[in-house]
Amino acid sequence: MGPGKLAAGGGGLVVVIYLVMMFLGVDPRDLGPLPNNGQPGAVEAPGEQRPETPEEARTREFAATILAFTEDVWHEQFQKTGKTYEPPKMVLFARNVSTGCGDAPAEVGPFYCPTDKTVYLDPTFFDELTETLGGSRAEFSQAYVMAHEIGHHVQNLLGYSDLVQRQRRSVSKEEGNRLSVRLELQADYLAGVWAHYGQQKFNFIEPGDIESAIQSANAIGDDRLQRRSKGFVSPEGFTHGTSEQRVKWFSRGLKTGDLSRLEEIFEIPYQQL
Repeated sequence: MGPGKLAAGGGGLVVVIYLVMMFLGVDPRDLGPLPNNGQPGAVEAPGEQRPETPEEARTREFAATILAFTEDVWHEQFQKTGKTYEPPKMVLFARNVSTGCGDAPAEVGPFYCPTDKTVYLDPTFFDELTETLGGSRAEFSQAYVMAHEIGHHVQNLLGYSDLVQRQRRSVSKEEGNRLSVRLELQADYLAGVWAHYGQQKFNFIEPGDIESAIQSANAIGDDRLQRRSKGFVSPEGFTHGTSEQRVKWFSRGLKTGDLSRLEEIFEIPYQQL
């Protein structure tokens, strides 16, 4: 429901981010269903009939590793509440892809389709992150991208995505945008929760990684993207939250790991988000 794109420095990458947000400011389920393929929990390479490049192989292996980390964390967290976690599928694609939510070009960047419960990743986006950040910082920002999209999968399993979708049908466009913001901030919170428990289990966070992820979250706020593209900010058009909000909720999830606070994002006054 809420594709995300992030950057941590580098003007060219922020332009890519803006394009993603511009293309994906809508709920992908509104595009209509298409057939889907793939196995649960699998990372599929681009469907072209050609040899996989070394870069694509590294991206696929890294994505598979992060996906496995998310599965371990979310299986455990769901079990604590008596639920069963159903892992999402993950597909790497180039140029374009057909999904359960419609066709998408590579320019849209990473996104989650709730209809086929699949995260779609464009490897060229990760190339941008690597060129901008380098080393482990790029890797953790890539993991943050995936964790945010898998956060949307968690929302889908827990019913929040359907709840927001139903509510959006009966409210104004501005209020519908506010509901989208709440859903996006909840996905940022869930990404932080995953990092909280993932660090406990795998100790994969290195010095500078958290700062990189926060800088990334800070770069994709609606306010910054609008100011960069239009020269001014229109809060009524926000769909993903401000930079401050995104950093706040990711950091809160990272610090607390508290899944009992998921409802809070939908209950507190909008101005207090």
